[in-house]
Amino acid sequence: MGRIITLPGFHCKLRQVSPRFRNARTLDSLTPAAPNQTGKVRVTQGQGPRQESGEHMKLVTFRNGKGQPRAGALVDGDRKVLDLQAAHRLQHGRSSPKLSSVLAMAQAGDDALDLARPLIRSRARYKEALFSRKEVQLLAPIPQPPQMRDFLCFEKHLLQAFSTAREVRAAGTPDPDAAIREMEAKGILAIPQAWYERPVFYHPNRLNVVGHETDIEWPSFSTMLDFELEFGCFIGRPGSDISKADARRHIFGYTIFNDVSARDEQMKEMPGQLGPGKGKDFDTGNVLGPCLVTTDEITDPYRLKMEVRVNGERWGGGNSGEMHWKFEDCIAHVSRSETLVSGEFFGSGTVGSGCGLEQMRFLKPGDVVELEVEGIGILRNRFVRHEA
Repeated sequence: MGRIITLPGFHCKLRQVSPRFRNARTLDSLTPAAPNQTGKVRVTQGQGPRQESGEHMKLVTFRNGKGQPRAGALVDGDRKVLDLQAAHRLQHGRSSPKLSSVLAMAQAGDDALDLARPLIRSRARYKEALFSRKEVQLLAPIPQPPQMRDFLCFEKHLLQAFSTAREVRAAGTPDPDAAIREMEAKGILAIPQAWYERPVFYHPNRLNVVGHETDIEWPSFSTMLDFELEFGCFIGRPGSDISKADARRHIFGYTIFNDVSARDEQMKEMPGQLGPGKGKDFDTGNVLGPCLVTTDEITDPYRLKMEVRVNGERWGGGNSGEMHWKFEDCIAHVSRSETLVSGEFFGSGTVGSGCGLEQMRFLKPGDVVELEVEGIGILRNRFVRHEA
């Protein structure tokens, strides 16, 4: 995430930054993960063996018109949404509390998935419960997670962001090259040793969460708005003092996260050394979606290609395999003397080349940002500014 640039002395003229930071790495430059024999992204991770369903389990929270949010599953190439509770009523003549929401499904774990899978396989029988994607609005998979934590797991993001910060600071000096060499020699604007000793995090505002294709409202106090390409996991099985070896069993599924950031506000507040505040705390600032892919559908969460596009242009990307700290590390660290509950969200932090800050390119009102993570999908949002 972009917290690291907001240190004293960062304010300089952006136009003087070296153009080498304007070329972002994209998915085409990465080696794709090798598929299994069926070509499907599937494995069971600590939940017991399962039969092939023929479909990825992509859970969504959706609204049809002005109705209440409901739990569903993307089917038929993500072109349709199956209302799981409605399908269950058609099949069994009654509702199930385990399918009342995606949060309820995370709390029920395998029991809920065992109810959902046969409904998905037999969805042709439940035409009344099938909706076109165009008919519904996708909310965040869990619209208000019980808790959110966002980590700094990607070393490359920190290296590139600090390097950019040094260039920006040096641009205001008589000899920028000499200033950069001096900062590098003295370890100024460098990754602190503490980052290598433990996974660090902050708490995003869980009440500011929105989903796929929701307009992002430009905060009135900012002129430098940025995206952050992340992915994350939701906790399924509760627990405390969870070991790294057991942590995967506590993950229910994965999604994409756009940690929208007001960089100019961060510059002002971060010298206070209390972590991100208003720079990451405003309405619609935390974007999750478009779906939650259950853990048994992802062969290896650390071999996923990631890419960001702005108005169709590739601005950057990376691979989840570049994570220095894995989700298992984060879960083991946080759960020490603390109980994790179902539905909590853990963000990965920004992948290297996954934000405009690293290139000194920022968004404009009207821009459409697409974050894509292999095996999960595309999270798309438009950034809008409302005139006062």
